[in-house]
Amino acid sequence: MATPVGPYTPVVRAGDWLVVSGQVGIADGKLVSGGMEAELRQAVANLAALLASEGASLAHVTKTTVFLRHLGGDYQRMNEVYVELFGDHRPARSAIGVAELPLGALVEVEAWAHLGAG
Repeated sequence: MATPVGPYTPVVRAGDWLVVSGQVGIADGKLVSGGMEAELRQAVANLAALLASEGASLAHVTKTTVFLRHLGGDYQRMNEVYVELFGDHRPARSAIGVAELPLGALVEVEAWAHLGAG
């Protein structure tokens, strides 16, 4: 699991809910190389690891927010990688263009997961 890059808790349990702080594509203390696609894959892997630490998986995710440095240029490719990573599971999602992200990242993903009966 990646070490937080700021003074926050990476995952918080609130009853049947898990709230996962924004994850960037960091591994071994630095951003992975390979552009937005590689960063998104690593960010979701970091998200999955945090969920697993609480007994959950990506299948429990009900809502994500994806922050993109280059919304116009990366949105379509982000969608393709996102579908690859989440498969047929389709959480509610927002995608937002931002001016900057921590560590100079190109993408960040935060999530809410529900552990209760569906």
